[in-house]
Order: sequence, then C-alpha cells, then structure tokens
Amino acid sequence: MKFAPHDYQAYAIDYIETHPVAAVLLDMGLGKTVISLTAIADLLFDSFVAHRVLVIAPLRVARDTWPAEIGKWSHLQHLTYTVAVGTAKERRAALMRSADITIINRENLSWLIEDSGFPFDYDTVIVDELSSFKNHQSKRFKALLRVRPTIKRIIGLTGTPSSNGLMDLWAEFRLLDMGQRLGRFITQYRNTYFTPDKRNGEIIYSYKPLPFAEDAIYRKISDITISMRSTDHLKMPELVSTQYEVQLSDAEAERYADLKQELILQLPDGEVTAANAAALTGKLAQLANGAIYADTGEVVEFHERKLDALEDIIESANGKPVLVAYWFRHDLQRIRSRFDVRELKSSKDITDWNSGKIPVAVIHPASAGHGLNLQAGGSTLVWFGLTWSLELYQQTNARLWRQGQSAGTVVIQHIVTKDTIDERILKALQAKDKTQAALIEAVKADLKI
Repeated sequence: MKFAPHDYQAYAIDYIETHPVAAVLLDMGLGKTVISLTAIADLLFDSFVAHRVLVIAPLRVARDTWPAEIGKWSHLQHLTYTVAVGTAKERRAALMRSADITIINRENLSWLIEDSGFPFDYDTVIVDELSSFKNHQSKRFKALLRVRPTIKRIIGLTGTPSSNGLMDLWAEFRLLDMGQRLGRFITQYRNTYFTPDKRNGEIIYSYKPLPFAEDAIYRKISDITISMRSTDHLKMPELVSTQYEVQLSDAEAERYADLKQELILQLPDGEVTAANAAALTGKLAQLANGAIYADTGEVVEFHERKLDALEDIIESANGKPVLVAYWFRHDLQRIRSRFDVRELKSSKDITDWNSGKIPVAVIHPASAGHGLNLQAGGSTLVWFGLTWSLELYQQTNARLWRQGQSAGTVVIQHIVTKDTIDERILKALQAKDKTQAALIEAVKADLKI
C-alpha cells in the first residue's frame, strides 16, 4: 500500500528526524507506528545518521503491530527486522539475524541489556508507549537508564503521558534527556514542583502539584515534545459513551455496606478480609461486578446483575460484534459460563476478530490495551469491570475508536452497579483526564509547515 502522509504525519516525521531526543505524544489512531517507521527509514538510508535501531513495545504490539506495519506499506518494504520475543532461545536466534530494526517486548528489555550476552550497540531507540516507563524503580527503567548514555537518538511514543498525574513525567523524561529538563533525581523534581498531600506524621503518601507546577513543567519539556489529538486531524467516528446501571438488592447492598464499613464480610463458607484501603477498593470492585475471591482463593458469587445486563446488550446488538473488557479473572470465568465468547490473545484471534468471525470477544485492558488494531471487527465496547488506570481505559477504548473505523458511531458502554465503587472509579478517571488534557494542550504541535 502506498503511504500518502497527512500534513500532521509529515510534520511528526520531520520532527523525529530533526530532534535526536523527541517525545511524540500522538493520540490513539494517528498512525504513530508508520510515522516512526518512515522517519527511521529516512534516518537509516537517506541521512545515514541511524545504523542500529531498537524498538521497545508491549508484547502483542511488538509481535503483531510493528511487523504488520512494515509489511503493509510499500515505502517500507526495504526495511529488514527481527522480533525478539518468546523463549530465551527464540530471542537469541532473533538477535543473531542481521536486521535494520530489532523489535523486543518491554518485559525482555532488562534481559537484552543484562543477560542476553549480546552487546547493546543500538544507536537509535524507539520506546513505544513511553508511559510504561513511568516507574523509576522498575527493572525496565533501570536497565534502559544504564545504557542511555550510549544511545544517540531516542523517540518516546505515547498517547497518555501523564495518566496518573504530573509525577509520572519525571521518569519518562529522565530517560529521554537524561535529566536535563526535569532533573536527574526524583527528589529534586518533587521538591521543585510538588508539596506533600496525604501524610501520617513524617510518612508522606502522596504529593500534589504546586500552583505554578503545570505551566513550569510544560515549558521545560516543550522544546523536545509535540502533541497531537486525533480529533484535531482526523474525521473520527462519533463516540457515544453510555452507562448501563444495575441495582443491588437490599440484601446484596447490605453485604456490600458491611465490607465497606467493617473491612470484613461474613460468608457462609468463610470470610473475606480487606487488610487495607487498596485491598478494600479491589474487593469492592469485585463485589460490584458480582463475585469475590475468598481468603482461600475460591470464587464466591453474589449476583448476576452485570451478566444479565451484558446479555441485554448482546441481544440488542442484533448480531453485530461486541467487544467486552473485563478486569478480574473471575469476571472472565463467569462471562464464559454464560456466553459463547473468545478471548483475544493470539495473532489468529485478532485476525479472526477483524474478519468478523467472532460475535462476542473479550479482552483484558492490561494485555490488549496498547497498539492493537481492532477497529475492523466491530464498533461496540462494553466495560464489564472498570479499571482505575486512565491509560489502560483510554487505550482500550481506542482499539475501536480510531482511524480506519468504518462505522459512523463507536459505542462505549459501562455496566455500572449503582451506589457502589463503580461510580467512584468513573469519576476518578474523569478527574485524572484533566491533568493529562492540560499537558497535551500545552505542547500541542504548530502544524504550520
């Protein structure tokens, strides 16, 4: 297929080629993979400033999306690539192949750098989903930081740079510019732009930005950052977001209240304890979905109201494909017990979905939220169970609401149990979006080219 870039794509390609360090915040569906590959092809074979390229991506994106994009476009056919995923033996075999681009999943990055036995001689690195490096204590962050001084060009790609607030940005930009803009140490960043928020004596649990922090941070990073929204540059299908409310019975609501207030829920076959607030919110979310894990690990079912709602939604679809996002494993088990569904995990699953062969598919946001192109298979997504992560929430929605969606309308339905933590999760997602939207707006690209 011939690639005829939109103006915004041409701008982004040029930006990558002219900036050795680039944070490219492209909204879902804007084609960040083909943009990056086009720039890399030019850097490899036009300007000759790149020689060995490493792409770090989520597993399925590394395995499926990047190779598919290289094979899709005629102007990329001369690029050679190798995909280092799978067993250690398979990864080593991939690294033995001579290729322009090495693609690896982020979980194996520390193995590549520390244990593979191959020298890290990549002068150009693309981090697909830069936001997955927001934890400065993770192995992948520390491994990449260790070799960062040897990398001459680095491109960070993401549509959700600060899904949990401004604190996320430090680690991401520490990798990109080695601390030039936001400081070399997280303590320095916190002291400069934040003040303690929730605390217990000397123990600080969270921080909140100082009044000037957002503008100051955006100014600091603006010279290496561009941002683009899909709604600014594409004719996107209409997005309809709705809630399908279900109501607990009086007895179920009483049990829910018992767990919330006492942290202990008495059950016929044992008891469930929530030792702290984090565990409690997880257990409340499980209960809102209709089942909960007992301390023994067994699944205790409480209601089928969300399953009934999902049945109504599937029936009202009248044969149109429905994609269902679940969060807990027992959600998947219960959905499977009621409906004939197929989980999208393998390349064949994704191909069959996009070919219209799967009437009802299920996905987990953590494993299928990034980079997968699912828009050809349907236009209805149902959230059976919600996630606290704005990044996973937005990325999962963008599997259907993106460029290439043939339907005029994409419907995102949230099955929400009334008067439960479900309502709080939705509000939290909306509140987190405000900070991220401000970041994207502050560094939005000037497309006057």
